[in-house]
Amino acid sequence: MSSRANDPGGTPAHSLRRRLLWLVLAAVALASGLQAASAYRTALRNADALFDAQLQALARSAQAGVPLRPGAGDMDYTVQIWAGDGVLLFRAGPALPPPAVIGFSEERVDGTRYRLYTLRAGDRAVQIAQDLDRRQARARALALDAVLPVALLGLLLMLAVWFVIDLSLAPVQRLRRQVAARPAEDLSPLDPAGLPQEVQPLVRDLNALFGRVREALAAQQRFVADAAHELRSPLTALKLQAQSMQREPAGPARDAALVRLEQGIARAIGLVTQLLSLAREEAGPAGAFDAVELQGLCREAVADVLPLARAKDVDVGLVDPPDGPVAVQGDAEGLRTLLRNLLDNAIKYAPAGGQVDIVLAQGAAAGALLAVEDSGPGVPPAARERVFDRFWRAPGQDASGSGLGLPIVAAIARRHGAQLRLAESQRLGGLRVEVQFP
Repeated sequence: MSSRANDPGGTPAHSLRRRLLWLVLAAVALASGLQAASAYRTALRNADALFDAQLQALARSAQAGVPLRPGAGDMDYTVQIWAGDGVLLFRAGPALPPPAVIGFSEERVDGTRYRLYTLRAGDRAVQIAQDLDRRQARARALALDAVLPVALLGLLLMLAVWFVIDLSLAPVQRLRRQVAARPAEDLSPLDPAGLPQEVQPLVRDLNALFGRVREALAAQQRFVADAAHELRSPLTALKLQAQSMQREPAGPARDAALVRLEQGIARAIGLVTQLLSLAREEAGPAGAFDAVELQGLCREAVADVLPLARAKDVDVGLVDPPDGPVAVQGDAEGLRTLLRNLLDNAIKYAPAGGQVDIVLAQGAAAGALLAVEDSGPGVPPAARERVFDRFWRAPGQDASGSGLGLPIVAAIARRHGAQLRLAESQRLGGLRVEVQFP
């Protein structure tokens, strides 16, 4: 996890491991520092109290007549015993002024600071003094001895945190290396075993993404295979018709061959247009839609198919919704293609003099409903699932179509999150195709 990598927006990426280490180690260092400072101050107070207790004990010992060795050890003491009239009876150590305060006090003599304790007993006063600088140095040494275990414990804790974070992030690093080493065509699911719970949802989402990409690639491969198969026959027929027309002398036969060639070219153009439309709708992302008013869109679609309807004497109409205008969020051009394909399909299978109606309704909970119904033969219930397969045509029906109209409708509806249903038209007796918007 390098922190030098940049995201597409230009914001420098950060290392999760490094951030965790810095934050946790800083917290441990801060806590250890506070604990060490507290231990240091506590040790200084305890040392001062201990040294004061020693002064008191020495004063009581001198009062009781216990022999003292003031210069023994690393702490020197000065002992003076005064008579009630101010006469010095005993002194061990540097000379100090007569006691002025009973109890603890501090004096500076010849540049040396002393901590003094004076104990009065009867007509005598016992005075014990201690070099304050040496006493404080000793207290600091004792305090540092108390801080050292805290510092060592903090260091060990920081090493333990470093080890635990590295150990915890090891599965993530392993997953990163696994993904980086994968070939581009390997879209198999990642194994979430051993990963932290916080990372497993990301792995599940990645696996779901891999699944969608696999499906898209499989659909693309099927599309390419189907397109190659479907285009081979009409293009071969066009080539044969062109060769036949070249061999025909000028006359009615040549004119008829030219008409067949033009019809074949028109069918090939229509097939390629449908293929491109299907590819565009299947690849188009769902998202940023605009408000689309369906009545105006229906009128535009009816105008597009009006020449075909007049040629078959089919009446195409729009049943106005009883609740006023119907609007949905969607892609206007895609919805117009959906309507045009539904109308083309309905007009193609409606009999001469038949009827095709567009029905709109604004649902209260389920959303807007768009339906196209015709007076044709309809589709048997057993075949209704197959009509959305690419290039499928019902047996015994007109095979001049490309077999892509309803698959394109299904792709557009799927992109809009709409539900597509086939049923029998109760009014006209033919097929009723319903598009239920969310």
